[in-house]
Amino acid sequence: MQVEWLPNSSALTDEAPRKVAVTVPSLDSLLSDLKTRFERRQGFALATLNLDHVVKLRDDPAFRTAYLAHSHVTADGNPIVWMSRIAGAPVDLLPGADLIAPLCDLAATTKVRVALLGSTEETLTAAARALMARHAGLDVALCVSPPMGFDPSGSLADSYITQLANADIGLCFLALGAPKQELFAAHAVSKIDTVGFVSIGAGLDFIAGTQKRAPKFIRLIAAEWVWRLMTNPRRLGLRYARCIAVLPQLFWSALMARCGTKADNRPT
Repeated sequence: MQVEWLPNSSALTDEAPRKVAVTVPSLDSLLSDLKTRFERRQGFALATLNLDHVVKLRDDPAFRTAYLAHSHVTADGNPIVWMSRIAGAPVDLLPGADLIAPLCDLAATTKVRVALLGSTEETLTAAARALMARHAGLDVALCVSPPMGFDPSGSLADSYITQLANADIGLCFLALGAPKQELFAAHAVSKIDTVGFVSIGAGLDFIAGTQKRAPKFIRLIAAEWVWRLMTNPRRLGLRYARCIAVLPQLFWSALMARCGTKADNRPT
């Protein structure tokens, strides 16, 4: 399923313009597909679309091209879910942080070795320990903390890809932040076809306890962004202002997509 209602998110791929799209309708469908990929040792790249990414997609051609190299895109953020419903193609809310546990269970069941790449060594060590304690049989076989200024498509990135191959990794969680994690995933998946790359942002920090996630009831009322803004207004204030500014155009694009779908389905 494709939800191609995002405005100004096209990129030229194989000489033809394509739009970024939410491609994962539900957690069940995602796990079913990834189970098959794990069993076949078939690689993939998964990105989690939110409003901050929408802003970056509009402004950064390299980010758009990297997104289009991803095999899976989930809806990370209630506005993306709401706009998808308006567009006539409902999808589930699947943030990166919420994907870690089910994917670790799946990796343990299919005997896929896991790597953690990003964040700090302290966070990675604590997160690896916590994940293996929570998920019986999980093998976190590699932890890599890139230095400041890490180039996601440079020689150091290539050396990390070699490490993943040598360690027989099948699933790699990326905690580099956007756009670096998506750029690295797109670069890596073009180099190695046996590893699944999943961008999770601050997900490992939540598990390690180095960052505190909004309480569950805050997330249930779609107010996690308010929580994050209150905890770090200086860093997030301008980002969220840009996200809010893009909402009217997203709503209009979603509405036009809904009207176009209805017109396409009209009997002739």
